[in-house]
Amino acid sequence: MTFLVRAARARTLHGRGLRITGLGEDTVVTPRLVLAGEIDGPYDLVLVSVKATALDAAIADMYPAVGPDTLIIPFLNGMRHIDALVAAFGEDAVLGGVAKVATSISPDGDIVRLADLQSLEYGARASRHRRDWRTYTRN
Repeated sequence: MTFLVRAARARTLHGRGLRITGLGEDTVVTPRLVLAGEIDGPYDLVLVSVKATALDAAIADMYPAVGPDTLIIPFLNGMRHIDALVAAFGEDAVLGGVAKVATSISPDGDIVRLADLQSLEYGARASRHRRDWRTYTRN
């Protein structure tokens, strides 16, 4: 797993790892990190999970990660991101995605679970896609 992050977030993740705290067992993940401009070629799958206000910058940053066979699953509030991603990468590259979580970010940059709600749903937005909707739920 590779995370495309900004420099400040990279410093936090290098120093502390990605910490998930709150309800349940604490977890520390040490993902591979890449900054914009350092992406080493296309990926099979790109998950997009930024604030809507950061979408345009994220699209510009992730261009080198998207090749002709890359699928993109966005997990953002609203719907504007679908049109923006399709305009940038094409209709067939963009799937649908819904994340259901109750989390917050602590002042230290930790992900804090606020409730036992953790699921991702993803799949085709149109019938011409070959994939069905799938659900991932962490118990």
